[in-house]
Amino acid sequence: MPSGGVCGSAHERSVRSEAADLTNVVPAAVTIDRMTPLRIGLAQRNVVVGDLAGNVERISATLVDAEALRCQLVVFPELTITGYPPEDLLLKPGFVADNLAALHEVVAATAGGSCAAVVGFVDGEPGGVLHNAAALCSGGALIGTYHKRCLPNYAVFDEERYFEPGTEPLQLFDVGGVRVGLSVCEDAWVPGGPIWELGQGGAELIVNINASPYHRGKVGLRVGVIAQRAAESGCPVVYVNQVGGQDELVFDGASMVVSAAGEVAARAAQFLDELVVVDLDVPSRPRNEDRALPLISLPAPTGTEPNRPPLSSAPARPLLDPIAEVYEALVLGTHDYVTKNGFLEVVIGLSGGIDSSLVACIAADALGAHNVHGVLMPSQYSSDHSITDAEALADALDLDRRLIAIEPAYAALDALLAPSFVGRTPDLTEENLQSRIRGVLLMALSNKFGWMVLTTSNKSESAVGYSTLYGDSAGGFAVIKDVPKLLVYELCRWRNGVSVRNPAGIDVIPVNVLEKPPSAELRPDQRDDQSLPPYEVLDPIIEAYVEGDRTIAGLISAGFDEAIVRRIVRLIDLSEYKRRQFPPGPRITAKAFGKDRRLPITNAYRG
Repeated sequence: MPSGGVCGSAHERSVRSEAADLTNVVPAAVTIDRMTPLRIGLAQRNVVVGDLAGNVERISATLVDAEALRCQLVVFPELTITGYPPEDLLLKPGFVADNLAALHEVVAATAGGSCAAVVGFVDGEPGGVLHNAAALCSGGALIGTYHKRCLPNYAVFDEERYFEPGTEPLQLFDVGGVRVGLSVCEDAWVPGGPIWELGQGGAELIVNINASPYHRGKVGLRVGVIAQRAAESGCPVVYVNQVGGQDELVFDGASMVVSAAGEVAARAAQFLDELVVVDLDVPSRPRNEDRALPLISLPAPTGTEPNRPPLSSAPARPLLDPIAEVYEALVLGTHDYVTKNGFLEVVIGLSGGIDSSLVACIAADALGAHNVHGVLMPSQYSSDHSITDAEALADALDLDRRLIAIEPAYAALDALLAPSFVGRTPDLTEENLQSRIRGVLLMALSNKFGWMVLTTSNKSESAVGYSTLYGDSAGGFAVIKDVPKLLVYELCRWRNGVSVRNPAGIDVIPVNVLEKPPSAELRPDQRDDQSLPPYEVLDPIIEAYVEGDRTIAGLISAGFDEAIVRRIVRLIDLSEYKRRQFPPGPRITAKAFGKDRRLPITNAYRG
């Protein structure tokens, strides 16, 4: 049996986070004497990083709702008070002190009620050692705290930069006659860690608060891991996750209650801010006095214990299908980045192509069509169908649209540059000039009207540098920055199909957009496949090299064409300096450009 509370090295935790080693922990034996009913609120809330006062208001309002619904315990996500991740705000002693003052406001908000609350906050001395912590509050008092023991320091996580792992003895809390143990996020990804130790110490219910960011396939990973923790501890697990967008990260919610048998007994929706109330029958467990953890009692409820008519049934929201899940992640990430940064409206360059069509749909669904402005900027190389396709899309979505032809600006700049370019034949310079003119026009509209510019480059293009620096890469938010080209097509087909977003199944995106060869239209008869391999070849190479960290030799041995591999890898490596200057965009893969992948720009290694 592994020793309790051991979290392992950062590398070990990284491996566990994707496929936890679940074979070496013996599940706890469960002897059920009786069942104790407990009404629990899963407060899956969308908070704002740094908005301490606003987050306290959200928590306090939820406490009122939980009391009205006769909850005995309401559970909030990890670092609810500060928002997650607070990053270098944690280096400001004043921010830490204000967070502690905010916690006291939350504690005071539990006075006079019968509902206890678990809330995430930053504990410690401002300017000193800090802990990622969970507080249990009840009756206007701070009953106890738990310090996260296992700190993730891989992928998008940097918790060892800010926090120290908890080392204090574990304890349990008597909530409604149930022995409850607290844990935080990464603690659940470690076999034989804090959750196992809580189970050994007599816990009957484990609470795990989270800020677990989304990527494709993440929900299935979580369910498997939480089921294993429930089995090894012998306790049901209440898993509450943050929801909302924060810079590059999207938090998808999908909070759940998993029984000791590993079954999902209740689940909140994905990508939705909500309070889900669950009546849970908690199996009682005998305590081994040799291992029993201290049990802290809560203040007795004031007044008469409220009557709790049984709920009709435990909510178990169905999961979205994989393509719908990605689409909703992009919608939520776009909505929150735009609105949380004080913008109301956005502007997009509509080319009549597949990428700008998808971005326009996402923006309209995220912000409302009346807040999205489309700009058609044809050049002498733009095809007639590009203009008509863009107009059809804008009309189908009911977007404001305008046309600004760039030929006069291009002619003026070409004339200005002509003396410097004497004797030089036209090349990429003139092609990129067109893209940069469009970027200037979009930024001018942004400055004049206060619209955020949404860029339209996808992951396949940004990977190999098939975009123009200070041109189509210029803007405030890159909506499909982490979406490979083949997935762009899948998302467009889904958006055109029958769904919650399109009940009538109307082809919002013109069929011609889905069928015509992709092109930047910066020279006569240009097509993407003249500069790049077909996306059916390109995307798997990018995924293997970027997300899988495969080497050139590994890619060749896997069956990819050697010449194509060497060319594509070279393009990916040489384009690092470009990507560093791109705006942020929502992360939907297991490794996105940005927080996930941090290669040096000046880098001579090719392998």
